[in-house]
Amino acid sequence: MKTREAHWYDLAAARMSRRDFVRIGRDVAGIVALGSLGACRGDRTAQLAASPFPSGVASGDPDAEGMVLWTRLSAEGMREAGLATEPVAVRWEVAADESFSRVVRQGTQLAVPELGHSVHVEVEGLEPDRSYWYRFMTGGDQSPVGRTRTLPAPGTPAERLRFAFASCQNYEHGYYTAFRHMAEEELDLVFHLGDYIYEVGYGDNLVRAHEAGEVFTLDDYRARYLLYRSDPDLQAAHAAFPWAITFDDHEVDNNWASDVAEDDQSPAQLLLRRTAAFQAFYEFMPVRRSSMPSGPDIQVYRRLHFGGLADFHVLDSRQYRSDQACGDTNGPLCAEALEPGRTMLGAEQEDWLFAGLAESESRWNVLANQVMIARLEGSRDGEPTVSMDRWDGYPEAQDRLLSFLDRTRPANPVVLTGDIHSNWAADLKADPRDPSSSVVGAELVGTSISSGGDGQDTRPGTADSLARNPHIHFFNAQRGYVRCAATPDRLVADYRIVPWVTRPGAPVETRASFVVEAGRPGLLPA
Repeated sequence: MKTREAHWYDLAAARMSRRDFVRIGRDVAGIVALGSLGACRGDRTAQLAASPFPSGVASGDPDAEGMVLWTRLSAEGMREAGLATEPVAVRWEVAADESFSRVVRQGTQLAVPELGHSVHVEVEGLEPDRSYWYRFMTGGDQSPVGRTRTLPAPGTPAERLRFAFASCQNYEHGYYTAFRHMAEEELDLVFHLGDYIYEVGYGDNLVRAHEAGEVFTLDDYRARYLLYRSDPDLQAAHAAFPWAITFDDHEVDNNWASDVAEDDQSPAQLLLRRTAAFQAFYEFMPVRRSSMPSGPDIQVYRRLHFGGLADFHVLDSRQYRSDQACGDTNGPLCAEALEPGRTMLGAEQEDWLFAGLAESESRWNVLANQVMIARLEGSRDGEPTVSMDRWDGYPEAQDRLLSFLDRTRPANPVVLTGDIHSNWAADLKADPRDPSSSVVGAELVGTSISSGGDGQDTRPGTADSLARNPHIHFFNAQRGYVRCAATPDRLVADYRIVPWVTRPGAPVETRASFVVEAGRPGLLPA
């Protein structure tokens, strides 16, 4: 449903072309590039009445020599200090110990108003495969201390990898207790697979409230991220480990696809909305300058190398996909869905993925992916149905990916997936519509952090769903995250769940565990 705020898009989009959007993004990038050179003598620092670091700290996109360190100065504090339009110098330190007695890297970075006074420091020259601690300072104030970690050097032996993944954290639907438990785990890395924020309210039985209604403008998106990043449990998980983050749909608009919106927004309106949403995403995420948006476009598909043990292929299944077919519903595949040339990743990203998988020399190939790849078939009036938003609704693209895995056999492919607000564990079949076809990989689908409320262990129709999809081994609809541990011989996935999120304080437990043995595609019970 179009809200009255969308009228602003009617007026603005009528005057702006895609070239204008890109030019705006490049102008911002040029300004920020100056800030990335660091601060000069005489650049002012901020002495704010309240804490200048209300969103905490974070690190992300690590490699063997460094990572991104992130924080953001208080917008309210900057306004009160008369600095809302001024660049401000922020000092940073990286230490080899938590007490900061051995500072190994330090510097000063400009927080510029063009990026909401966020700070992205790309640290280099650290030792591989070890932990570091970091902090920021401005005026007389100091941020919380964060812990981060470099990865083993590419190609070098690594005996163990520990990571977790999560998605879908609707602020209004519950507390982020799962993140508090995640922060207490022993992990090398965390993957967030999308729906970090929600652009509008969903449902009526809300646990806590958004700051406003549906978001459209840059200021709107900034305020929404600021609310989500105020959560102490989310801040704790960010401060505990480096993250690799991609997005799904709700960071922009529900079920968007390329320049096509779910509702009656025109392509120009959605591109303008993407411009605002992607800039806010960059401002609030610990991602590298290579992911700085250019107007309505942003580069988020990328690859991380964990020594010779694992290659992580982080995907973007929103920005380049064809529009959902058949009315964007759950139903039988229509003629539109079967049209040749329909894509989930776009040709360039698909080629990048296939080349990376074919060339990988790592023991494990892990795809950080948004929507379910394995077939999830339902039925209506005796006819098979699938979701048009997941890979099932893009059968040609689904076949290309699974046929590639079958034909080239990259080492031990494992897919991490979010989106669906429930836990699933599935074998990937070479032909998703033929249960007798060979197994070419495994898919671990994680539930939401809070979206959907408390959830339940099973729900009506679960038995029928599992019977229709014999390649699926497990289902659960509670909240939580998935914890994984990989060695050269096996990968173990633990589905960690909390029994409730509509009030704080839930305990955590492992609901189920599965194993993938190296050289044997598919899942085994642990």
